[in-house]
Amino acid sequence: MRELTSGEAYKLSECLKALAEHHNSMSVYFKGKYPKKPYSDTLTSFEADIKSGTSRIAVVENDEKILGFCKADITGSEGKIDYLIVLKEARGSGHGKALIDWAMSVFRESGVSHIEVKVADGNDAINFYENQGFKPNAHILRIDM
Repeated sequence: MRELTSGEAYKLSECLKALAEHHNSMSVYFKGKYPKKPYSDTLTSFEADIKSGTSRIAVVENDEKILGFCKADITGSEGKIDYLIVLKEARGSGHGKALIDWAMSVFRESGVSHIEVKVADGNDAINFYENQGFKPNAHILRIDM
């Protein structure tokens, strides 16, 4: 595992596409609505966030192929796991746990006292986060017009 530099954000494209496919396959109400914005816009924002120091991104790789990544955002005492994805073929090998452990370490080092993660409705990843100690705080309901 290693941290990305801002100039490497483009390497996350395959993971973002896999995440959108996953959300489209499991979403109860929003199938076909992912991604919400073009991948290029997301990757550009990742670069800016790394450069500004508001985000850090770690990746797990095998033979230079990125198998997953975690984006940790920090704003004062607030932390957010903005993205955590492990490609389907690499799940069950401890990469998700390693990535969340990295994020929690980053948050501790940064003095973060509150951490949040949003999970799309229907995503079985909620069990993963609950096993890491996260508890539901709110339900966000939405209508796309």
